[in-house]
This record gives sequence, C-alpha cells and structure tokens, in this order.
Amino acid sequence: MKGIFKAALLGCGLLMGGVVNEVRGEVPAEMTSYLMVYHKDADHGLHMAISHDGYNWKALNGDRPIVAGDTIAEQHGIRDPHIFRGPAGSFYIAMTDLHVFGQRDGFRTTEWERDGNKYGWGNNRGLVLMKSKDLINWTHTNIDFTKLDPSLSDLGCVWAPETVYDEENGKLMIHFTMRHGKGNNALYYCYVNDDFNKLLSMPQLLCESPERAYSIIDGDIVKHNGKYHLFYVSHEKTAGICRAVSDKITGPYTVDPTPVSTERRGHEAPTVWQRIADGKYVLMYDIYRANPHTFGFDESADLENFTHVGKFNDDKMKMEGCVSPKHGAVVLITAEEAKRLESMHN
Repeated sequence: MKGIFKAALLGCGLLMGGVVNEVRGEVPAEMTSYLMVYHKDADHGLHMAISHDGYNWKALNGDRPIVAGDTIAEQHGIRDPHIFRGPAGSFYIAMTDLHVFGQRDGFRTTEWERDGNKYGWGNNRGLVLMKSKDLINWTHTNIDFTKLDPSLSDLGCVWAPETVYDEENGKLMIHFTMRHGKGNNALYYCYVNDDFNKLLSMPQLLCESPERAYSIIDGDIVKHNGKYHLFYVSHEKTAGICRAVSDKITGPYTVDPTPVSTERRGHEAPTVWQRIADGKYVLMYDIYRANPHTFGFDESADLENFTHVGKFNDDKMKMEGCVSPKHGAVVLITAEEAKRLESMHN
C-alpha cells in the first residue's frame, strides 16, 4: 500500500527535523531544541514531545497521536517509531507495522495476525515507511517482507526499524530486528531507495549473538571517532543494553555481553542522541519492567562509559502531559521548527 497525505488532515500538521542522527559530529549551531517520537500501547499511533534543554519535555497535541496508526498500517497500529534527516534534507520515519491489542480494539478476531504457536508473540510481517520534504506532506509505504522472497515466507517478526546513511555506498539503509518462525532474533539490514518506498536489497545479517544462542533486538548505530557503535538489547539474561563496534556500518560487529546501561530492570529500545550544550551523548531506553512504566537516561562522552542521569519524573528528567511513552527516538531541531511545532500542537 502506498499513499500521500497531509499530517494536518489528521489534526496534526507538523514540522520536524534533526541532524543525521546516526552519523554525529559536532552539534550544528542552528540546532536549539529536541524532538522525541514515540508510541503508546493505548492507541498504537505516532506521538511527539519537545524539549528546549534535553531534560524537561512536553508532549505535543495533548499527547494524542500526531498520526493515527490505523490510517497507515496494515495491522492498524504502529510501534517503535524512528526519525532520521537524510543527507539531502528529506525526513524519514520508519515504524513497526504491528498492533499488539488488535483483537481488543476490533481490528482482528485472533490474538495475533497469525498462529502464535508457530510465529510467536506479536508476530508481524513488515514495516511502515514515511518520507517528507516539508514535514507536512508525507508519502507512506507498507513493506510486507514475507512477499519479498519465498525464503522469507516464515518470518516471525520484523521489528524496530531505524534509518541510517551508508556513506561508503551512498545509500539509505534500514536495519531492524528479524526472526524466522519462533527462532531467536537477530539484526538485519536492507538498502532502500531515496523515495523510501522500495527495498533495493534482500535482508542481510548485521549482527547476532554467538551461534545465535539467544536473541538480540533493537539496534541503534552511532558513528563516533571513525568507528560505528551498535547499541543493542541482549536477551542472554535480563534484557539490557550492550554495545558492539565495527569499522564499517554494515559490520562485521562482534557483540560484547557486558551491559553499558546503568539500569538493571528489564529495558529495551536504546537510542543515542547528543546534548546541544556540551556535546555529550545520551543513551535513552524504555524500562518496560518499571511500574509505572518510564524511560531511562544515561550519559557518556566516549560511548564506552555511562553514568546515570535519571528517569522521567524522577531525578533530572521530566515529562509533562504524557504517561507511559514507549520506544522513543530523539532528533535535534531548529528554533523555527520548535516554534512551529509548539504553535501547531499546544
């Protein structure tokens, strides 16, 4: 399915942007604020929040969806949104096409789209990709991975996509979590065209646990000092965030089982962004074992040693007007972009 729509038609005309947030250097001078995208289990739509200092956040649009999941997704719900500003200035949002409460909300008659005994928890078939040049008019495409090739017909999940730019090959690349049937998850990547509506390659392995003995999920790639740092969630024990390093964006990556995050309860969805004031990196993650549910934040100058900053509405980090955000990502935005967002959604 492909389409063109204005976000404003959904009650949410929007403008957003950020640095190329997987290949970071010094923070551009024009960036003044921060934009967060996230989803919520309550509605499976795309949400946003804004901050001017990286510590105090406010949900936009009254914490209602900026884009409703049932308008763009095959399963009538999205999860795990990620936003990226490409080298040519266009904006890309990649999301998981999945509604985990589709039966509850009347979108299907079964708990999962397919047999859970065969395909596992939350099984899905693909992703939702959106592109915009002005952040108001969007194209969107649904990619069903099980239709790409007979070898992928038994996929159990395609989750948590992120967009990056492969400088060596001059191509956009999406990476994501994938498994066959109920097997262990690993990270894969594909190249995608500039229109963000067609895959240019079949899924290739990006990173897996040794002998795929356990699952790894939710990758986030950051370029720092000429190296590519892949943050991922290890399911070897309690779910936590680990790091792998490579000279190339496509690997090979060697996993390091030592956790880098300071949280010890189950957490996932790592995403790394940079503070404007001092250039430090912030590792943000979804603490799904916390009650009430929240995000956690650690900080680092070298992407190797992290110190705890806080959790939402605890310590230094605050979130106004939002309860239980899920699986977020952050980009830097300009003063003009921040002003337009706040005027449209306050």
